[in-house]
Parts: sequence; C-alpha cells; structure tokens
Amino acid sequence: MRQTTVNAIRMLAAEAIQSANSGHPGLPLDAAPIGYALFQDFLKFNNKDPKWDDRDRFVLSAGHGSAMYYALLHLYGFDVSIEDLKHFRKLGSKTPGHPEYGHTPGVETTTGPLGQGIANAVGMAVAEAHLAARFNRTGYPVVDHYTYCLCGDGCLEEGISYEACSFAGSHALGKLILLYDDNDITIEGDTDVTFREDVAKRFDAQGWHVQKLDLVARPDATLLISNAIRRAQREKERPSIIIFKTHIGYGSPLEGSAKCHGSPLGAENLAKTREKLGWPYAPFEIPAEVYKHTAAAGKRGARREREWKVMFAEYEKKFPDLAREYHAMMRGETPALTVEELFDLKEPMATRKTSAVVLNRLAARLPGLVGGSADLAPSNLSDMKDTENNVYGNFSSENHGGRNLHFGIREHAMAAIANGIQLHGGLRAYCATFFVFSDYCKHAMRLAALMKLPVIYILTHDSIGVGEDGPTHEPVEQLIGLRSIPNMRVYRPADGRETACAWIAAITGNAPTALALSRQNLPQFAGSGDGALRGGYILDDCAGTPDVLLIASGSEVALCVSAKARLAESGIRARVVSMPCMEVFEEQSAEYRESVLPSSVKARVCVEAGSPYSWYRYAGDGGEIIAMTTFGASGPAPELFEKFGFTVSNVVEKAKKALLK
Repeated sequence: MRQTTVNAIRMLAAEAIQSANSGHPGLPLDAAPIGYALFQDFLKFNNKDPKWDDRDRFVLSAGHGSAMYYALLHLYGFDVSIEDLKHFRKLGSKTPGHPEYGHTPGVETTTGPLGQGIANAVGMAVAEAHLAARFNRTGYPVVDHYTYCLCGDGCLEEGISYEACSFAGSHALGKLILLYDDNDITIEGDTDVTFREDVAKRFDAQGWHVQKLDLVARPDATLLISNAIRRAQREKERPSIIIFKTHIGYGSPLEGSAKCHGSPLGAENLAKTREKLGWPYAPFEIPAEVYKHTAAAGKRGARREREWKVMFAEYEKKFPDLAREYHAMMRGETPALTVEELFDLKEPMATRKTSAVVLNRLAARLPGLVGGSADLAPSNLSDMKDTENNVYGNFSSENHGGRNLHFGIREHAMAAIANGIQLHGGLRAYCATFFVFSDYCKHAMRLAALMKLPVIYILTHDSIGVGEDGPTHEPVEQLIGLRSIPNMRVYRPADGRETACAWIAAITGNAPTALALSRQNLPQFAGSGDGALRGGYILDDCAGTPDVLLIASGSEVALCVSAKARLAESGIRARVVSMPCMEVFEEQSAEYRESVLPSSVKARVCVEAGSPYSWYRYAGDGGEIIAMTTFGASGPAPELFEKFGFTVSNVVEKAKKALLK
C-alpha cells in the first residue's frame, strides 16, 4: 500500500497539471516518496484543526511542486477536494499555481520564489526553539515540534539559502530538517552547467548534520527515507539536511529531462506514465484502500492533539502564570497602547533614537516581541535593552530563550526569517537594517505583504542625511519602491510622537510596516501625535482658509514649519500637513482627507528627500515638489540638504511660485 499511495500522489499531481495545461510535473513525480514518507510516518498534524499550536510545520520551498502538495493535503484529509485538484491553477480555485498562505488549508507559507521557503522554515524553527525555551518545563513539553522543508536544486542555488542555512547552523536549530530533492535539473537543463559544488560539504561546514541517499530505482525508497528522517530527529544539536538523489519526472517518458520541469507531460506521455507506474485507475480516481491507509496518519495526529490538550490542562494548574502568558502570546493579544506612555521626551532627537525609546518601552509590554538587525544594531538602535526586571538576552545556540536576534550581515535571509517567525505564531517579529539595504529585503517584504504578515522593518538612515557615507548609502528610490507594494505601510515619522504612532500602528495592524527613520536629530513638535495614526494630519495650521499647503514627511516637516512662519511675514497663510504614512491616509474617509487637503487650495508644496513619484497626487496641477531626482553625494548632511534644495528658503520660494500659477 505504501507504493500504491506514492503513485496516487504522483498521478493526482500529473493529472491536475494536465487538466490545467500548466504546471511543473517533474518534482511531484520524483519527490512523491519523500512527501509520502513525511506525511505518513512523521508529520504531526490534525487535518480537522490545521492551526493546532504544536503541529509540525511543513514548508514546500520548491513551490513550483505545488500539485504534489495539494495531492498530499487531499489524501491526508485536509479541506482540499478532488474538485479542487481538477481546478488546479484556475482563477479563484483553492489550488493556485504556487502555495499561498491563508488560501489553502494546510499551507504554512507562500512559496515560489526559490529559497524564500528555506528561510521561512528557519524562522519557524527559531520560533519553536524560542517558545520551547520560555515555556517548556520538565514533564511538560508544551512546545515540541519539528519544522520540515522540502527544497530543490534551485532553492540551494539562490544566495538566500546560504545566508539562512548558515544562520540555522550557527544557532543550533536542531529541530529543523531540510529534505533536498537533488534531481540535477533546472529550467535550462542539467545543473552541471552552473551548480557543481559539493552540497554535503557545504552544509557540513555550516554546522549541519548531513545524510545522502540515492532513491533512484529503489522500490523500498519510502522506508529508506523514513529511516533517514528518524536519524535526523535523533540529532538534537544541529539542523539536518537529507540529500535525496532522484530523477526528475520519475516514471514518465521525460524522466531525467528538463522538458518535464515546467510543462505538462501531454496526454500521450501521461498515458505512458500511467502504464509505467502500473496505475489502472481513471483520472482523479483513487482506490478506497489508499484513503483508508492515509487516514491512519490523520487519526494519529488527532490523538496527539488530544494528548497535548490533556497535558496542557495539567500545565495550566501547575504553572498558571506561564499558561496565561502562553495563551496571550499565541492569540496575539496586544495591550492598549498610548503615544504618551511610549514617548514623552522633549529634546531634539533622531527618529532612529526615538524608535529605540519606543521599542524598549514596548518590549516591557509585549513579551512576544522578538527581533534584531543585520549586524547594525549599534547604529540603527534596534536591540531591546536588558533592564532590572526584564532580561531579554540574545538568542544564540546557548540561549534560545533570548529575544534579541543577531542575524549577521544577511539582509536577504533576515527578512524571510522574520516572516517565518511571524508565520509560526506566538511572536511579533521585527528586523532592522539601513534603509538603502531594504532592497536586499524586498522580495521577503513583498511576500509579507502578500500574506498580510505584520512584520515590522526598522529602516534607519533614511535619506541624504546619511551624509559622508555618500550615494551608495543614501536611499533615494526606496520610499517609492516600498510604497508601491500593495498592503505595505510605510511610515516616515517627523518626531518622537509620530514614531510612537508608527509603532502602535505596526503592532496593532494586520499588514507589514516599514519605519523609515532619520540619522540626524529632529525637533519635537507641540502639535504632533495621534493624528499620525490617520496617516496624514494638520500639524501646524493658519487662521482661516490657507493660501498654500506645505506637505512633507520625516525630517522635511521641520522645513515646512519654519517656512510657514516666514511666509506669514509676507502675509501668506500656510498650513503644514505632516504625511508620515500615505497608505493609511488613503484609507481615511473622503471627508477627512478633504479636511486636511482641501481641493479648493491649489497652491501646494510637497517636500521629501526621496523620489518625487509618490507626491504627484498630492501636488496636483498647481503644486510644486522638492525631492531627489538624482543620487546623493558624499559630504556633511547640512551641506547636502543645501545642495539639493532642502532649505526653508527654497520651500518659501516654491510656495510663492505655486501661488502664481
């Protein structure tokens, strides 16, 4: 029955792809024994409660193999029907072209961009290790599960996999098991063209437990796989990789060829595959004994969840405070937060420093807040400081209970690991780097937005205010880049109270939030605060209807405040609007937006030390924009702002010009 079930997985996947006339049959045909052994013999899940806290996590990093994933989910009792498989890749179906988190029951993360899933899995393993260290007590393994990840050659060619796997080895994530489908084929052909390294030695050097198995033409493949997974589970101190040598498209006439990687087999080849595998059933027909066989795994998982609940009930009686904290963290509970309690200082301060103040006050209120920086914490001030009553510590191989993560110089993996931490549940993840390096994080940030993960990105040194480090480190186009991502919120606060608002929005929201923070000191404004929670608001108003609107974000708000006073000397009424988050402002009612930016006032000046493209909708036909249309330069920040026109005099001049239109 084991081999019959493996072939059922193969045929369901191949038939779904043929029905869609689109997809990737190669991996499902060769990796089906791996998926079967994992789900049948090991994976801890309850298909009737797919979000059970202590389930094992499975990540298909090679997301193009989604047809196999959906076949497994169907056979193992998740809410994925034969009809869903027949509608593979169809608009609105439960079985999209690549796995999508929140869309298909049982899918733990959105994958497809190769290598991202590996880093997500590392993040999930971080979360499991951290929560286990905090909550487990002798005899009460409240958090005790594995993270499994299936990857292919392409995942390991991507640089993000090097970063993530190095991090995993350095941090002794012993409950992470990577299943490598080594079929030596990518879209362009044999990997010998581009990928000749010894993967086993690479992972051994990164501190992993390594096994190699040749599955080609082995009728006992599933037993070999299961034995290898058992050996990996016995390794407690190191993450494990099992390298499975396979033939892409196993059983088909295209076996071993790149032609079966990303195209349907075709009716004739599918018929020959059915014959080669000895599969006598009609398309999408599965014998009853297969369902009976796979149901045993679901029953096992349901029993384990019941046992876990009995154990947790005893845990609650013995450790009531820990149990309450565990429940609160797993439910994602957030205390009521106010601007006043998070920031109450008056002196000028860079928003990276005001963010540090807010972060550390939040850390005391949010026990599930974890995060860190890509080797820049002393500069972007992103670490949670130990205090007398709250010893946060550093997450390390010796201390999985630490809340400060040191990602190393690994921005690509950092952002994707943060996604995995957030996906796991129980923790609120943030990560940090210089704003210009957000480009390295971009794809993981995009996936966080797609999955609606409230990951927080601390992005400091937000403009030409970086100064002497020069144009390589001065972000110009990054604001517009992040603002263009659907469901991403980008806050560029002007002072400490706006920074507190940005953090509140990030903590309480259901979307990723980027905090673009200054290196240089900024003043604290008397009128700032809660209005920032609405994305844009009137910071400094005039009497009566304004003649001109001065609109800015971040450090440039101070220029507008000073320009307003100077314009008043000429009898010109100006209103200063702070716009820390365009996305949130656009969510407000039309009435509110009109009250802030009245359409009758055509004279407007928009000021931001970044690309101008965000601002045309607010400037309108009668407005002026002061922004960056070139790269920056190396020099003291005040001189750069002068050079590129970010001065009070220029704002005043542009305002008068707008009034003449």
